[in-house]
Amino acid sequence: MTTLVSHAVDDDLPALAPIEDAADRLFVDTYVPEAERPEWYGAPSGHQRASAPGFMLVARESADGPVVGFVHVLEPAGLAHLEQLSVLPEHGRRGHGRALVEAALSEAAARGHRAITLRTYAEIPFNAPFYRSCGFEVSQPGSPFLRRLVEAEREQGLMRYGTRVQMTAHLPSPDAGSPADQWVA
Repeated sequence: MTTLVSHAVDDDLPALAPIEDAADRLFVDTYVPEAERPEWYGAPSGHQRASAPGFMLVARESADGPVVGFVHVLEPAGLAHLEQLSVLPEHGRRGHGRALVEAALSEAAARGHRAITLRTYAEIPFNAPFYRSCGFEVSQPGSPFLRRLVEAEREQGLMRYGTRVQMTAHLPSPDAGSPADQWVA
């Protein structure tokens, strides 16, 4: 299956929240006991995500096809942090998530970052084990931003669904030139 990854543009933004909601529902339906399922809150809109410092990439199966997944990387205080990776469940297990992560790593390196972090569940197969296969390793929060994320997870009670970990991927020095406008996997 071909995955086309490109920078998100304004026309892509309305698709992002429904993709995240569908992916979150898969997680909740699979890993959260029915009696403990939170009231559904809905994902941030694509416009809200676009207003944060950083970048978003989207995946399609064809050049004129709909967006089937996205990755959002925040860039607070000189860091690169993979905030969200979501793929529509009906398009899962086709390599779209991996293509988005690889493109995000490439883009972060091209922007001069030496590492990229994320927070995830340790035991869930499409969380830490997946990210480990993409080159991430468990690490410790080493900045005020990352420590605030840990505290926010505690306040939201996310630990009741499993162990949360931080992971970091170290990035190569950026190649000369500008970042690619489109990646194909």
